Amino acid sequence: MRRFLVVLVVVPALLAGACGSDEPEPLFSDDGATGNADYSFTIPAGSGEAIDAGEPLDILPQALEVEVGELLELINQDDRGHLIGPFFVGAGETLRQRFNAPGSFIGACTVHPSGEFVLTVVE
Repeated sequence: MRRFLVVLVVVPALLAGACGSDEPEPLFSDDGATGNADYSFTIPAGSGEAIDAGEPLDILPQALEVEVGELLELINQDDRGHLIGPFFVGAGETLRQRFNAPGSFIGACTVHPSGEFVLTVVE
């Protein structure tokens, strides 16, 4: 009987702990932050047409290392949306992302000649 009571008390406690909310914080968040960005890149109007014509663009580096807490701003003045690693910036939109946790992403980039963007977030 004593073992049965231990199982009734301990097992639910273990399960509750295993199902807790210890999920990692997202790597980045769009927190609507205002103020100066730590990193700001502008995709100028006509970038899409330049890419279609085979012209290499020098808008941002292929790799960017940022620190937790820093803010990245991507300003798209072009008439089409662009993919920059994990981010999509629509035509005429500005995307602002704050970095919450260390990690890295490697993804496609429509405005870099390599076609790739590497984002690394460090503490």
